[in-house]
Amino acid sequence: MRLKAALAGLAVLFAPLGAGAQQAPAQNPAVLAPDPDATLVEELVVTARDAGPAWWRVSDADSTVYVLGVPSVMPKGAGWDPSVLERRLDGANRVILPFNNASVNLLTAPGAVISLMRLRSSTPFEDTLPPDLARRFVAAREAAGQDADRYKTKNGLAAALLLVSDYRDAARLTAADPAKTIGRMAESRGVRVEAKTYDAAPLLAAIVRTPESAQRACVVAALSAIEAGPDSAQAAARAWAWGQVRGALSGERTYERCIASAPGARDLDARMKDDLAQSIVRALREPGHSIAVVQLRPLLAEGGVLDRLQRQGYDIRTPAEG
Repeated sequence: MRLKAALAGLAVLFAPLGAGAQQAPAQNPAVLAPDPDATLVEELVVTARDAGPAWWRVSDADSTVYVLGVPSVMPKGAGWDPSVLERRLDGANRVILPFNNASVNLLTAPGAVISLMRLRSSTPFEDTLPPDLARRFVAAREAAGQDADRYKTKNGLAAALLLVSDYRDAARLTAADPAKTIGRMAESRGVRVEAKTYDAAPLLAAIVRTPESAQRACVVAALSAIEAGPDSAQAAARAWAWGQVRGALSGERTYERCIASAPGARDLDARMKDDLAQSIVRALREPGHSIAVVQLRPLLAEGGVLDRLQRQGYDIRTPAEG
């Protein structure tokens, strides 16, 4: 059980893949990957007509899925008006949540164990860094309340993702909410909740295969983001709570760009977006209404969830239409 928890715990660092990871350009792996969801479908990026978080609607003849776009990270306990959500939970067929977990498949567990062992090291990661980066890394982990042994890995991507995760915990930022809270609200009302889980083994293997130059670029970017503090995430969360979609999209995204450096991230990202789109399609086959929660960037980007559904002929209404 301890090994299984370790595998899943490290793989869950890749949960924000659903926030739009793609593979870094092969010809220039030393540069941190660009924001993979930088290009948006502009007609979908609108300010909500009504106060509160913005909702999009996907409809066919006799069914509607209300889609709540959410930030990829936000302050824990951030206030927002749940009244529209509560109203739509009444009589809902189901609630579809974004990926935020990974599991260990017994068939692929041996490969996951090998990947985990290749990530481990007998010495702290900071000992592998040049003096200036090492000082910054130590300052960041100490600010997060962690000791050097927590980062005993030889892999810069794994160390950077773990450090950012620890920083977010210390800064009271979370990638789990509001989806986690919405799931609890749905379950308390007896509404079925769907949340897809992915196998940890390929996620761990992707971390192992990331080029060293891309790993180092991620470490530098992660330290810069940590040193900048939580202002960007806090401002984006405030904009989201008021239905100001463009402001909600402005949050800092180093974590997502780091993940985009991993080999195979493009394929996994496409699979996750397609899985979310197909979950919405299945919900539309049932008369009535359902709810889906999707992170804003993968929801609104070109090739994102709404773009895929629109190309399949489904009717999309924006928050500006109410």
